[in-house]
Amino acid sequence: MLRSISRRQMIVSLAAVSSAAVLAGCSDTAEQPKAETATPAEAAPTSTASTTPAKVDAPPAQGSADVAKLIEPGSLPEMTLGKEDAPVTIVEYASMTCPHCATFHEKTLPELKTKYIDTGKVRLIFREFPFDPRAEAGFMLARCAGDNYFPMIDVLFKQQGTWAAVENARDALLQIAKLAGFSQQKFEECLTDQKLLDDIRAVRTRGSNEFKVDSTPTFFINGQQYKGALSIAEISAVIDSML
Repeated sequence: MLRSISRRQMIVSLAAVSSAAVLAGCSDTAEQPKAETATPAEAAPTSTASTTPAKVDAPPAQGSADVAKLIEPGSLPEMTLGKEDAPVTIVEYASMTCPHCATFHEKTLPELKTKYIDTGKVRLIFREFPFDPRAEAGFMLARCAGDNYFPMIDVLFKQQGTWAAVENARDALLQIAKLAGFSQQKFEECLTDQKLLDDIRAVRTRGSNEFKVDSTPTFFINGQQYKGALSIAEISAVIDSML
């Protein structure tokens, strides 16, 4: 269960969370990080002389959810990429301090966007599932970035090593926020917005209670559940079977 951290306590807590606790943030139970153990390996080329990757079978689904319920909006406006009428809908639950989530967003998402999202085949719904106060703060800053939500998410994942496990995450996040156009006042106001914090926590609570999400990243592809940072070959195999 998430600790009750509110308003000014959120900013103070950013300097107090241990790096070990943050890097264990891909699972509710740090001793058994399910997303880590479920992460499939990326496809390898058939040989060093070939540029064509080996064919990868679609990984087995690890559960399912009612699609109609899954795509119902929750406490916050949905953050989406792609056309609403795309034949395949992916709902992703992620935590900003999860290394496996960062891997997916850096290695798989760019190709997924080019191959499926930009071509109208896939719609991606991205939902917050923070495991610690630093992840909550990252999501709060992304929400406060307005139309730059996804660029802010992208920067935070790419620079995860500079803020998620350092002694003073507050100063590190402030520097990132300033580069994104935040003033110090906007930064402070964002991280003391109690309603925003409560709404982000509600997104996580709903994911856990209604859809049994317990690790990140977790994907629902047309309702079928997959855990771990899927490679582009693996997620392509799943998507292609649904088109």
